[in-house]
Amino acid sequence: MKIKPLFGMALLIGAMPLFAQKEAQVTLFPEQAKVQIPKEIYGQFAEHLGTCIYGGLWVGENSDIPNTDGYRNDVLQALKDLKVPVLRWPGGCFADEYHWMDGIGPKENRPRMVNNNWGGTVEDNSFGTHEFLNLCELLDCEPYVSMNVGSGTVQETAQWVEYMTAEDGPMAKLRKANGRQKPWKVKYIGVGNESWGCGGNMRPEYYADLYRRYQTYCRSYNGNRLFKIASGSGEYDLHWTETLMKQAGGLMDGLSLHYYTVSGWSGSKGSATDFTEADYYWTLGKCLDIENCLKAHIKIMDQYDPRKRVGLMVDEWGTWWDEEPGTISGHLYQQNTMRDAFVAALSLNVFHKYTERIKMTNIAQIANVLQSMILTKGDRMVLTPSYHVFKMYNVHQDATFIPMELKCDSMSVRAEMGKEGKTRRMPLVSATASVNAQGVVHISLANVDLKDKENVTIDLGGLKQKTVSGQILTAASVDALNSFEKPETVKPVDFKDFKISKGKLTVKMPAMSIIALELK
Repeated sequence: MKIKPLFGMALLIGAMPLFAQKEAQVTLFPEQAKVQIPKEIYGQFAEHLGTCIYGGLWVGENSDIPNTDGYRNDVLQALKDLKVPVLRWPGGCFADEYHWMDGIGPKENRPRMVNNNWGGTVEDNSFGTHEFLNLCELLDCEPYVSMNVGSGTVQETAQWVEYMTAEDGPMAKLRKANGRQKPWKVKYIGVGNESWGCGGNMRPEYYADLYRRYQTYCRSYNGNRLFKIASGSGEYDLHWTETLMKQAGGLMDGLSLHYYTVSGWSGSKGSATDFTEADYYWTLGKCLDIENCLKAHIKIMDQYDPRKRVGLMVDEWGTWWDEEPGTISGHLYQQNTMRDAFVAALSLNVFHKYTERIKMTNIAQIANVLQSMILTKGDRMVLTPSYHVFKMYNVHQDATFIPMELKCDSMSVRAEMGKEGKTRRMPLVSATASVNAQGVVHISLANVDLKDKENVTIDLGGLKQKTVSGQILTAASVDALNSFEKPETVKPVDFKDFKISKGKLTVKMPAMSIIALELK
């Protein structure tokens, strides 16, 4: 594959010369560092969709693929290395057609089901409640379970919570009969998913009443305090957010938001691997527009919840491209390039700025679907460029965000995929920083410019750390990817092109690079 050249590039970047070294300035304000970056910002999402579950996470105990109790060993280890803090399941659109009792008990007795949302695939329900919650224990992460509001009942929801978390009672007795004596710890409960769309095509007023009803019967048993999340808006549906906050805000702990870097919901979404420079810059502009979207929703939430008690949960985000040619329609299998890595880095940089309100995000999805961390094929596994970003960035989990001022060049990019006319400004450098409990500072930088280097000067604002180490993620081209034949085309390597002196850190960033720095 080959990136198509962007003709007229000089028009997009004005008078800035091509192939030059640009200058950027970052000023840190460590004295203002007060807000923690919740580890849940680095959450993952596993839906019954394509081969995310079956073949991605789960192969069954009798598989020839090396496994632990049915979970792929290679994927397990990769996810442990990623330090996944929270995992959302079973959907997505699938959640509102999933009846949990079909996924418990002896596997040979579980009924088969048709996955109507995603390709009409027939599933055997061998991966259910026990398999999911045991996986979370293996990964040492919090489960986030989405309840069926669209086609389920209040009783079904109430009994599922009791089954998972109660010490005693009829549902606990059933759980014990199925081999699990102690209840699981389940913190996050999603009351429906995309209730405005695939979760029931509801009006916000109607869903607000349903939420009030369903959450009433989500009981906290035996000291297991549930964090209840209402089904929130898709992108800029501000009316939905205002209605939910006004009518049910006092009864929720979190409100979800979904934001995909996608060109539209009809027709082609564009190839994951074959794209122009203009497509690339559009992607990053669309990705960064999530900040405006967040601000709009946060403004409404602040109006009804000035103490910021209710968390904003961006529990679906990432890129959405056309399925790879030759794959099953509806399974949303897509490759993952350096372009996707930049979407991951830039999005995380934005999330860090708003963690007074944002308490969780979940990239879609963990394996083989959309902007996945991992790709599998038979007994082979590949770590994607997005995986490497998440691993480079996981040092920010539970660290304290350091506010900063960033000055850099920007460029004009088209605001609509494949269309000329409307444009938006996009900065060419993105950055974030944090300090952990041990006083170690981490600075993450992204230079999205495909042509030019960036000389970044960071004023450390009085920080006394003296030693620096770093990693860099880059590639020969922005469409570079990891395939099963070449699984390490894109991977982090050591980075040393920096200098620290007199309270300033100077970093020479290559074009098209993501850099993680550690200061001790």
